[in-house]
Amino acid sequence: MSVAVGDLRRRRRRAILGGWLGYGLLGVSVLPILVGYAWLGIASFSRRTQGLIPTTIDGRAGGWTLDNWSFLFDGSVYRATVNSLLMALGMVVGVGFVSTLGGYAISRIRFPGRKGVLSMTLLLNAFRADMLLIAIFFVLRELGTIPGLGRFIGFDTVGGVALVMVSLELPLGLWLMKGFFDSVSWDMERAALIDGASRFRAWWEIVLPQVTPGLAALSVFTFISGWNAYLIPFTYTVGTGVSNLPVYLNELIGETAPTNWNQVAAVGLFQLLPILAFYLVMQEKLLNIYSGGTKGGT
Repeated sequence: MSVAVGDLRRRRRRAILGGWLGYGLLGVSVLPILVGYAWLGIASFSRRTQGLIPTTIDGRAGGWTLDNWSFLFDGSVYRATVNSLLMALGMVVGVGFVSTLGGYAISRIRFPGRKGVLSMTLLLNAFRADMLLIAIFFVLRELGTIPGLGRFIGFDTVGGVALVMVSLELPLGLWLMKGFFDSVSWDMERAALIDGASRFRAWWEIVLPQVTPGLAALSVFTFISGWNAYLIPFTYTVGTGVSNLPVYLNELIGETAPTNWNQVAAVGLFQLLPILAFYLVMQEKLLNIYSGGTKGGT
């Protein structure tokens, strides 16, 4: 009896030691990220910094100020914020809608050319956006000539930029949603089809509610991608009317004039807040990402 108790205690100590070791390694691995965010917060409220210590102009500790947030009184930052929000939400809606329909079709329907579609979507995901800049420019220019729609989806429009980013994000969305649809059992869907439900109704009422964690994950990925996009908005917009926050932030970094890096940190922190808010809204769905159905037959 004493031997069993001693063995149990040793196992418990090993488990506690392993847990502390795991948390220690996790803390060490995320420490650089935490230090970076700490510097971002400190620098945005100080005149200058030496490491993580805010200092005055003469090098003494202190120098706290709100001057770095003076950009909030500039109307252009709010135009850039609205443009970023429209692009990001356009990506969430566009990629989410097409990916749920396309991912379901690829997962459930054995149509001719299915394997070719899967291969092409995987191949398209390998192309970088900067390889297609010239081709995309000609496409947007032609879209701008469509009567009534050109002013919304052509070159130098928020809709045109959002359309390009949706098309570039679709391969990842299709593969991600296909994987979630593959994990949903066929049983309830077959029962709904036998009872007379249409394919669309079975998808909408039976299958889609079971993949909402996957849709939430895709929404977070696409929102972050659209909110932080720089290359596409910078290339296909002219001036500040339709530029987004990353383009606005890049304009603060001068090539010849000195750069106020503390103000850049403040704008970066301002840009980070909506992403945190969106993540907190979707957090509950993300935590249930493994709560879907079990994989069924095909």
